[in-house]
Amino acid sequence: MLPSLFISHGSPMLALDPQASGPALARLAAEWPKPSAIVVVSAHWESADLRVGASAQPRTWHDFHGFPAALYALRYPAPGEPALAAHIVDLLGNAGLAAQLDAERPLDHGAWVPLSLMYPQADIPVVQISLPSHLGPALQSRIGHALAPLREQNILLIGSGSITHNLGQLDWQAGPETIAPWAQAFRDWTVDKLAGDDESALHDYRRQAPHAVRSHPTEEHLLPLFFARAAGGRFKVEHSGFSLGALAMDIYSFA
Repeated sequence: MLPSLFISHGSPMLALDPQASGPALARLAAEWPKPSAIVVVSAHWESADLRVGASAQPRTWHDFHGFPAALYALRYPAPGEPALAAHIVDLLGNAGLAAQLDAERPLDHGAWVPLSLMYPQADIPVVQISLPSHLGPALQSRIGHALAPLREQNILLIGSGSITHNLGQLDWQAGPETIAPWAQAFRDWTVDKLAGDDESALHDYRRQAPHAVRSHPTEEHLLPLFFARAAGGRFKVEHSGFSLGALAMDIYSFA
């Protein structure tokens, strides 16, 4: 059975400049059985309600501005899987979570950028689930629990966000050896609570974790972690590191 996975996806430039994250993602793809489908909760599909992407051929969305032309030329033409999307809506409904299908939503960079490094052939169906970020961590844990049985069908469940995400605090001149102490403290607290399976503390991270609000002025980039955690099992750090001084690039599996 496949683990669930949390990916800190960093800048969209990861697709062109994978740095250390690219080899880590490629290694996981090589080590694990090839999934029959992939389900992604991305920080970049915030919504008021819960939606499930149901396009048979979702477009590649370049949902960013000011990057090199080569990045906008990239495409990730993975198919969708409307039947799986409908099954996900049923699973969520059985858990008391109303969701609706969305046949128009393209794949945002939180989905296609890391997948392009894991499965560059783009031959695995991808279904994306929206993020009602105003409803916080507890909802993402409920969604993860509801969809955990999909792992038994060789479906890879991914939460794509970032362990720290304060773009205003980045040092654009910093190398990988430069780490802001406040960002390191938040990352280490999170890893400790994940290792201890302390869901109560994790759900209450904005009060309990050091520098929580500084690390996440808004919640959307951390929330996919709660989906991945609840969908999986035993926690493991697959990759750890920082970019630009304060942007944690950690990758976690839950087997």
